[in-house]
Amino acid sequence: MDWRQMSFTLEGPVLEGALVRLEPLDHRHTADLAVAASEDRGSYRFTWVPMAAEVEEYVDAQLARAATGQVAPYAQVDRVSGRAVGATAYLDPRPWPTARAGLCAIEVGYTWLAASAQGTGLNAEAKYLLFRHAFEQWDVARVDLKTDARNRRSRAAIEGVGARFEGVLRNWSRSWAPGEDDLLRDSAMFSITAAEWPERRDALEARLARGLGATAAR
Repeated sequence: MDWRQMSFTLEGPVLEGALVRLEPLDHRHTADLAVAASEDRGSYRFTWVPMAAEVEEYVDAQLARAATGQVAPYAQVDRVSGRAVGATAYLDPRPWPTARAGLCAIEVGYTWLAASAQGTGLNAEAKYLLFRHAFEQWDVARVDLKTDARNRRSRAAIEGVGARFEGVLRNWSRSWAPGEDDLLRDSAMFSITAAEWPERRDALEARLARGLGATAAR
């Protein structure tokens, strides 16, 4: 069979950690996400985050993308409160350019968190869960991440979970910055490869264990 005819259905399963449970995005998350989006929005300058009144439309848009097979959107659910406090996704699945079945690469993106959930360890654990599933269940060769090249906060967070900076692609994708409708942005590109994953996994697990230990000691 021609490798181009081999199919892979992008379906993200529930992924559960100690702090966060990643649930496939659904309209049942709308009310929680509206509350999350209503918090301080100071960190969202370069990120696609709906206003509270736009969350229903946002969920519809992500589910429409999911229907194309190119996105598997998630709600990030805080395990303590049981409330959805943000979103993330797998996107842009790429098959092997050979007769090998399955995925060569996947991107993690469309990520945002309520201000109150930032800096709590949820982002790091969510990334760990997404990376682990991609490398250990889907057997990908690499996981991609990208952000607006101007977004220093996001770049630092991506590097903090072990991704390697690969460079900036100019005019690469749509800008989400206010006032830049219909403009393109420069995208800072990052990745983790399968060869790097065992070391990155150990570092992330150690980081998460330290965070849980600090929380338990309070």
